[in-house]
Amino acid sequence: MRQVSGSMMSVMSFVLEGPLRDLSAWKPEGCSIAKALDIVGTRSAILILREAYYGTRRFDGFAARVGITDAAAANALRKLTDAGLLEKRPYQEEGKRTRHEYVLTPMGWDLIPAVVALWQWGDKYLQDGTPPLERLEDTTGEPVRVELVSASGNEVPPERVRVRVNKSWLRRHGRLPPAS
Repeated sequence: MRQVSGSMMSVMSFVLEGPLRDLSAWKPEGCSIAKALDIVGTRSAILILREAYYGTRRFDGFAARVGITDAAAANALRKLTDAGLLEKRPYQEEGKRTRHEYVLTPMGWDLIPAVVALWQWGDKYLQDGTPPLERLEDTTGEPVRVELVSASGNEVPPERVRVRVNKSWLRRHGRLPPAS
């Protein structure tokens, strides 16, 4: 901890490696966070995903449960479908015309840790100490939370996360000669 202006401030950050250490010398080009936010960075998009995780599949259900207009729901569903997070599938109720439902794709399911991380953060900082819902493992009843873990399953605090330039990305984008 470092003292700043009479108060204690935690000095934790990711460990930047090589040319990334000088923040003024590089720009976050090709940033995966920025690309992800281009797709899911709206309130409607995240809440539609929440509803899809809860089991909502039909247009009217998304619009009503998220509390948005039909136009906003159509726009968000189209964007999520075009990006590959949802898939449109036809269904037909007896005596009615064919309509479409929206089903999560593997890409959509892979985003669930990010959505749960936002939920967890909101519970901790925005709910006056008592969140409205709990996330529990179905078989044990134990709380479920998102954390940073290594491939071997060890919890990793932010100050022990190392960030470096991916040479394969540089090579793929013509910034390095091909590997020999």
